[in-house]
Formats: sequence, structure tokens, C-alpha cells
Amino acid sequence: MRSDCVVIIPTYNEKENIENIIRAVFGLEQPFDMLIIDDGSPDGTATIVKRLMANEFKDRLHLIERTGKLGLGTAYIAGFKWAVAQKYDYVFEMDADFSHNPNDLPRLYAACAQEGYDVAIGSRYVNGVNVVNWPMGRILMSYYASKYVRIITGLKINDTTAGFKCYRRRVLETIELDKVRFKGYAFQIEMKFTAKQCGFKIKEVPVIFVNRELGTSKMSGGIFSEAVFGVIRLRLDGWFRHYPKPS
Repeated sequence: MRSDCVVIIPTYNEKENIENIIRAVFGLEQPFDMLIIDDGSPDGTATIVKRLMANEFKDRLHLIERTGKLGLGTAYIAGFKWAVAQKYDYVFEMDADFSHNPNDLPRLYAACAQEGYDVAIGSRYVNGVNVVNWPMGRILMSYYASKYVRIITGLKINDTTAGFKCYRRRVLETIELDKVRFKGYAFQIEMKFTAKQCGFKIKEVPVIFVNRELGTSKMSGGIFSEAVFGVIRLRLDGWFRHYPKPS
């Protein structure tokens, strides 16, 4: 039987992590389907996924291959559209590198499916600072970036840049996905801001974020700058743009 949940994981050069994260998600007691969106990884990430699709996880594991490194935001938009077309009720965002703990997926699911929230955020900052193995400079940059976003946008969310989330399908059906403009770090902020502007209920679920042990981080100064300056544009949108409401 197909799950009502799908976990979307964008990948670029994640051969060290991809099989382990897939097995970890499928090893949970609660069933989750998975969609991997690979941006032409030259290290063979997609080949590993195809092997697992063919041998062990047929009908539960899915793959979208794209040509070139097109950006985190566009990967998730492609995944959201696919998940909505497939009628999954709950759609998750998650990293491949175990910085997001698969064991927290059922907690995010419960916030939406049992507690009635529309978006559940795996939050590093709702109960202090729950980050492991990050340099202090990066912790401070991330923490105060979220503070900055809250001030500019008015969002009552502690971890505005979090990328570990669960959406009810109706959120993704309501948000005009083709109008989401940011591709990098600011994508995560824009999705939260837009969901709030559309009137959806958001809950932060405390999680512990662990820095990757294998592979290479995709974070860059340009991606972070997009978030810093992009939030001003989001605030202006909030004043002048008409946001759709849930049907």
C-alpha cells in the first residue's frame, strides 16, 4: 500500500550519504515514500538511487533527474508539483546528509496530521540553539539571520531558514509555485512567508541539527546574501501582493 507521505530530497554529489539516508527513512516504523531530485551529480548519486529502485524499493522510491545544478528552490518546486500530481497528503523537505534526523519525520507528521497544523518546521532555535558540530561563526550567522528575517518580515518563527519541513498538500496547491522566485537559502524563507500570508497555521517542532560528516556542504556566500537582501523584497510583497487563500 502506498504511503500518504512523501519525503523529497534534492541531491548533488551525495554518493556517501544517499543509500544510508534512503535506508534510514524506509527503516522507520511509519511508512514514507521518497522522491530524490538529482541535479546531474557527476559522482553517480542517481545511479545508486536507480539500483535501489530496481532491487528493493520499487514503487516507494522515485527519482527525477535534471541536467545541471539548477538550485535548491527549483528542485523543491519540481518535487512539490510531482507530489501534488501524485496526490500525497503530506509532503516533506529533507537534506540527504543526516543533518536532519529521519527519526524526527513522524514528529513533523504528527504536528500536521494529528494536531491540525498546515506546516510543521523542524526548528533548531525554538528551544535555545540545538546545533551540533557547526563552527561558532556559522551558528551565529544562522541564528542572527533568522532574527533579522523575523524583524523584517514580521514572521513569528524562530528558525526562518529551516529546510526540514512537512506541508499539507493543500498548502502546496494554494501557493502559486511558479511565482516563487528564490533558488537558494531564501527559498526556505519565502515558502514560510508565503504560507503565512495565505493564512496557513505553522508549528515549530524542536529538532537537533547535526553538521554533515560525509560529503561537501553546498552553502555559499552568494546563497546567504540572497536571503539577507531577499527578505526586504518579501516584506514589500506582503504589503502589495495579493496572496491566495485556502479553498
